[in-house]
Amino acid sequence: MSQENVEVVSQLITALNERDVDRYLSLCAPEIELREPTTTLEGPTRGPEGIREFFARVEEASTTFRIEVERIHTVDRERVLVFGQLKVVTTGGVALEHPTTNVYELVAGKVCRVDVYHDREQALEAVGLRE
Repeated sequence: MSQENVEVVSQLITALNERDVDRYLSLCAPEIELREPTTTLEGPTRGPEGIREFFARVEEASTTFRIEVERIHTVDRERVLVFGQLKVVTTGGVALEHPTTNVYELVAGKVCRVDVYHDREQALEAVGLRE
């Protein structure tokens, strides 16, 4: 199952990079939850409607928003870890780039949770790969 999960996550990232919300949602469980650094104030993004709102915010705020994958690592049967670079160009023309490490949790081949970390050590600790 882990190789299939890696493929699902790869397709999910492609859908995000292409801003294809319908394709993205087709790879997600109905109870999808997205936790990113900004959600500590607002709470996690939940469900298909939350994901659609997330995509709308990305569309409104940026002309470029993509994850360039550096490496994918299977943590266990249900979790996949992705190391990459988040590249953003705001609608105002400001280019930003920073490391991102995402943890994807899958159930029955569907993504049910995404945790986004800008600190790689924190992500590794979250999945038990650091002491």
